[in-house]
Amino acid sequence: MERKPIKWGKILSYIVLFIFAVIYIGPLFFLVNTSLKTMPEFMKNATALTSQLNFENFAEAWEKANFPQYLLNSLIYTVSATSIYILTAIFVAFPIARGYVKHSGLILTLYVIALFLPPALIPQFQLILNLGLYNNPVGYIMLFLVNPIGIVILVNYVKTIPKELDEAAALDGCGYFQFVTQIVLPLIQPAIATVIVLHAIGIWNEIIAPTIYLTNKDYYPITRGLINFQGVYGSNWPTLAAAVLMLTFPMLILFLFLQRYIISGLTSGAVKG
Repeated sequence: MERKPIKWGKILSYIVLFIFAVIYIGPLFFLVNTSLKTMPEFMKNATALTSQLNFENFAEAWEKANFPQYLLNSLIYTVSATSIYILTAIFVAFPIARGYVKHSGLILTLYVIALFLPPALIPQFQLILNLGLYNNPVGYIMLFLVNPIGIVILVNYVKTIPKELDEAAALDGCGYFQFVTQIVLPLIQPAIATVIVLHAIGIWNEIIAPTIYLTNKDYYPITRGLINFQGVYGSNWPTLAAAVLMLTFPMLILFLFLQRYIISGLTSGAVKG
């Protein structure tokens, strides 16, 4: 009986995947491990495994970091900006995908080019300042109503929907708004879920914008509030680690809830031209 040849390529691929897993999961493991330690245990050996599960760090971080207020602010910013963006992006992407506007190909190309351009911080700051929206939650939300990657994903996903549906709907007397909301919207759910996750995570983790545009502590999102907490309790690493973990929970829940749509949304909407 012949021995099967060793598949070195497959073994090498598993080794590479294992290395990347360690690189990505390793820091998260140490963060969780640190958050469960007491301060004396951390000072004794910062890298050792915790000997007991100390969940008091989470309660302490929740109270001292003013998490309820900052968390509520982040939820308001993320939910409102993402909802407005999704609604507007759908009605922008559909006519571009169908070619119902002149030079739709050029418009899509401009969105693609915008992906590689740096953010125009100075003109953006001057615009917000002249509109009287500096240090204003409304002005802060307006910063996140434009995102070219979402338009690109939605446009390319809409292109996978047969155009014959448009003609059939028109013959049945279906209006434009009704067609988009009742027919197109359910068909592009994977793309919408993908854009929601990408857009919401970007807003939730944003740190530069709140530092520039929000100076009132009552308006701080969770990331900006965490900087204040780090400045006061930066020496208490277990509590700080617990605060960072709590920062990730809402977006982790969102990702787990929408993950079954994300792969199909990216593969069907991001690579088709």
